[in-house]
Amino acid sequence: MIQKNVVLTALAPAVWGTTYVVTTELLPPGHPLFAGLARALPAGLIALAMTRALPRGAWWGKAAALGVLNIGLFFPLLFIAAERLPGGVAATLAAAQPMIVAVLAVVVLKERPSVRRFGWGAVGVVGVGLVVLGPDAGFDVIGVIAGLAGAVGMALGVVLTKRWGRPPGVGPLAFAGWQLTAGGLFLVPVTLTFEGLPPAVDVPALLGYLWLGGVGGLLAYVVWFRGIGILPVTSAALLGLLSPLVAALLGAVLLGQLLGPVQLLGFAFALAAIVAAQLPARTPVLERVSA
Repeated sequence: MIQKNVVLTALAPAVWGTTYVVTTELLPPGHPLFAGLARALPAGLIALAMTRALPRGAWWGKAAALGVLNIGLFFPLLFIAAERLPGGVAATLAAAQPMIVAVLAVVVLKERPSVRRFGWGAVGVVGVGLVVLGPDAGFDVIGVIAGLAGAVGMALGVVLTKRWGRPPGVGPLAFAGWQLTAGGLFLVPVTLTFEGLPPAVDVPALLGYLWLGGVGGLLAYVVWFRGIGILPVTSAALLGLLSPLVAALLGAVLLGQLLGPVQLLGFAFALAAIVAAQLPARTPVLERVSA
């Protein structure tokens, strides 16, 4: 039976799946990095103001590293991939993250290699590819490198979040605030360098930024980092496949982007991988007999 913690954690990538439609329909074009900055920094500062908890000792460096990996570095690489590659290719590269997490879990967390995890990770990548890849899919070297680097960076951030945990007495809100603030501060010079000053903001854009920062930023990352601390790291990572699935579903419902039989088959593959990853592994028959 799927736990309530799984359902709660799944809300985060599901919310992140709304980013595409919010960005394309509400935000001013040509400022994706500012959108990432608006999602991260205000939310992080609000969390710090609410909790009044700052890192101590070694956690200054750990929080900064996690914030850069999970947020600050991930956003620019994601946007570079999205600009240089068709959306389906970029989404498929991002969907490889659970497999990267499975590898890093062996190296960093010293977990035993699991054919089951790699297998369902591969099924998930295939599923997302069927949903989002189209006949116009092309491969730009820089875009592919950026997409893979973004997936590796966030995968490392997820694994390190699992390894380091949270300091005693620090709740998910404060922990998310540290990382959102660190990632947002990292994005400030990056955004100014590549996009210049912020764009003019009208009412629809303001609503979009409030959604990205409040729900897609503060609430989603609090839920996400809490879930990483509770769930097996590979199981949590596979929940990230919900983002491209929700984006495709919203594209079909709100933007009239039709989903054909191939896309529906991909949905089935990806959902099967997500659900299977949340189920407990079966104990081998010989182990049960010997026990």
